[in-house]
Amino acid sequence: MLATSLCLAALTLAAPPPADAPEPPLIRSLADGSWSDPKTWEGGEVPGAGARVQVRRGHTVVYDASDDRAVRSIHVAGTLEFARDRDTKLTVGLIKIQAGDDASQNGFDCEFHAPAAPEPGEARPSLLVGTADDPIPAGRTAIIRLARVEGLDEETCPAVVDCGGRMEFHGAPIPKTWTRLAREAGRNEAVVLVPEADAKGWKVGDQILVAGTTRQVGYKNSRTHSVAERPATETRRIVRIAPYRELEARMVRLFLDRPLEGDHRASESRRAEVANLSRNVVVESADPDGVRGHTMYHRNSTGSISYAEFRHLGKEGVLGKYALHFHQVGETMRGTSVVGASFWDSKNRWITLHGASYLVIRDCVGYKSVGHGFFLEDGTETRNILDGNLAVMALRGKPLPQQVLPFDRNLGSGFWWSNSLNSFTNNSAVECDQDGFRFEVVAGADFDPVLPVLQPDGRRKPVDVRTLPFIRFDDNEAHCMRFFGLNLGGFNDGGVPAAPGAKPAPEAPAGAGAEYEGRKKFEDVDGVGPDAGHPFRIRRFKAWDVHWAFHAGSPSVLVEGMDIHDSQYGIWRSVLDRHEYADLRMEKIVSRGIFFPRPGRADSADNVLLKPVDDLPPATVVTGVWLKDRLNPSGPLIVRGSSCDDAEIVRVVVNEMEARPTRGSFAEWEVELPSADLEAVAAHAEDEAGNVEKSRHVVPIAPLALGR
Repeated sequence: MLATSLCLAALTLAAPPPADAPEPPLIRSLADGSWSDPKTWEGGEVPGAGARVQVRRGHTVVYDASDDRAVRSIHVAGTLEFARDRDTKLTVGLIKIQAGDDASQNGFDCEFHAPAAPEPGEARPSLLVGTADDPIPAGRTAIIRLARVEGLDEETCPAVVDCGGRMEFHGAPIPKTWTRLAREAGRNEAVVLVPEADAKGWKVGDQILVAGTTRQVGYKNSRTHSVAERPATETRRIVRIAPYRELEARMVRLFLDRPLEGDHRASESRRAEVANLSRNVVVESADPDGVRGHTMYHRNSTGSISYAEFRHLGKEGVLGKYALHFHQVGETMRGTSVVGASFWDSKNRWITLHGASYLVIRDCVGYKSVGHGFFLEDGTETRNILDGNLAVMALRGKPLPQQVLPFDRNLGSGFWWSNSLNSFTNNSAVECDQDGFRFEVVAGADFDPVLPVLQPDGRRKPVDVRTLPFIRFDDNEAHCMRFFGLNLGGFNDGGVPAAPGAKPAPEAPAGAGAEYEGRKKFEDVDGVGPDAGHPFRIRRFKAWDVHWAFHAGSPSVLVEGMDIHDSQYGIWRSVLDRHEYADLRMEKIVSRGIFFPRPGRADSADNVLLKPVDDLPPATVVTGVWLKDRLNPSGPLIVRGSSCDDAEIVRVVVNEMEARPTRGSFAEWEVELPSADLEAVAAHAEDEAGNVEKSRHVVPIAPLALGR
């Protein structure tokens, strides 16, 4: 098994030792065995409260306990695997997955920086809370509770940190993590209806959210207060599930632990989302009101996450300490996926991709974060796939100290990025403080937008990231927004501060010509964008119940099928250089459909018709490799993955065999290879224009990972 996944939890807090207590001695594993077996440990003593623990290289320890007492730290140099035949709970100050014998206790930096990934077949240190092909089964729970421990640095701990090892969190799969109301839910009602097929695997006791469909109106105080003060989104527990049929429609009624306080729309194609936040693998902070924990992967790590729950994590106002953080991993974690996970009540974002490429974030639910939710951090992130995710209540925060991009005010966007060369499909953003979706780059003395960007052949070259188009931006939706549904390029007109205390827009850049004379300056991409052959292409975007549905500071925008409904403004103060709109629908617009278009940089010679050119090859990731039959280690392999492209993909080839699509345009695919006796799996895609992917995804086949 080469793909991995993550999810775990934390709740209580053991009494810390006195501040002047000496650091406890290191308890090391003696052999393979169960955590609770004294014979597993040197000295014959099972690690208890306050213990420092090391699982040594070559040893596999199965965690089989359920304990509210906090272990100080665990250094995993071998394998720590959670039992699947019982409920487990580990309360701990720090877990670090790192090769070698150094059991130091920093919860952010890695003391051992491998120059390259391990050789194929070389054992990695591993934390396995389920695996993708053998998750923690339904009916069992695995919880990691990150607790403050006296003597550990509270800025970096508590934490789970993967330093070049393997970290997997996989709970019991559920077919759909979120759906939409089948019928309107009204205030004082304690039941909601959803499609029966979408609620399979949902259980009594699960926590759900019912998304808001009534935005907070009024602009007077919107700069200073948060939607969290009067949210339209509500959370409840399921107390009973009952089938319901209406003609041919098959639905289920979810009975709630208390009535709803507001109305939730479900008419035509505009329906409130209903999401399940509960998973059976949990990572959480033991004291949500105290010192919170965080999780992260470093460069050359491996592992994936599926159907796990991350709750009460994130250190507010602290750089790099997010609910889940892929930290400067580059292409070293290509193929890693986060699927079906839930992230809620985070004090510092949900998922951060920092300098990461070729990751898959799919079917995840984010609810309540301080700052942006699904966040691409430094402007070099490309070829990531964000598909089918739900972002609810990304809330206003403050800029973080020493953050990479100085212009980001962290005002709360469901999805936020500074490099558009990624794929955003089928995502929904609801009731965020600032934007549903926001692309933002501000050039100036403190930031140069020319960054080293990964090319199709695997090399990097300097590129102005404002000029890069989407790989794909299809079928996304935003509603219940007090500000922007989709903000493509930022906005701050006329030097007016975007928030109290913010600096006004900068002066015209050095060398600016006559296009700046006599007009106001505006702080955004400054009219710089893709060329006419590679426009921002937006297909089937839907915005409703918002203030400003769509704003573009960028030129070269091709909109195909935009539906704006029940909004204060439709297309608001956009730079319309090289903009084309087809199948644009606007209805129930209160103020103006197209309001105050602004001049950009283009002169008459630049304002040409868009003529999109398909010369970008697809991007492919292998997300999983499994033995078809675990009892036959040389038998067939099942290989699964995802691909994306700005046009249609016609084939994916894996080791000279064509994969079959399991979703349209090979958004997901699968292939069976006849034998596991391979050195590697190599996959690439080809699109309808004949562009063939140059950088194949090559996954070495490690016999140990396949159980051979």
